[in-house]
Amino acid sequence: MTSVVRLVEIRDTPLDVVEVLASLDDDTDGGVTLFVGKVRDHDGGRGVSGLDYSAHPTAIERLREVCETVAARHDVHGVAAVHRVGRLGIGDLAVVVATAAAHRGTAFEASRDLIDTLKSEVPIWKHQVFADGSDEWVGTP
Repeated sequence: MTSVVRLVEIRDTPLDVVEVLASLDDDTDGGVTLFVGKVRDHDGGRGVSGLDYSAHPTAIERLREVCETVAARHDVHGVAAVHRVGRLGIGDLAVVVATAAAHRGTAFEASRDLIDTLKSEVPIWKHQVFADGSDEWVGTP
């Protein structure tokens, strides 16, 4: 039997939505829900010029655990999560998560759970640089 967790990676190269969707291709699925997080040009009323993502050495292990936990909480056939690290510009993809299930409702619920749990539990930190030259770290302990 194929693992429900199909793709889990942290990488410093551009993310590919097609790769994530392809990892979940299965005829048993009636719904695949995809979430794409992009770098936006603003945050909290301030202009953003770019950001850097850093990951703790245990982040990939933790990301896999989160995917397995979410898969166990929902009746899904596939789970995928890929996060980018390094310098990202405005519009770059920072994270892509997806889940596949027999029904759309389950896929939606599982994908929401996956991105929310990833953001709260995986040690990946964002260093945001603002247009005025100031900066801040987000998600650090």
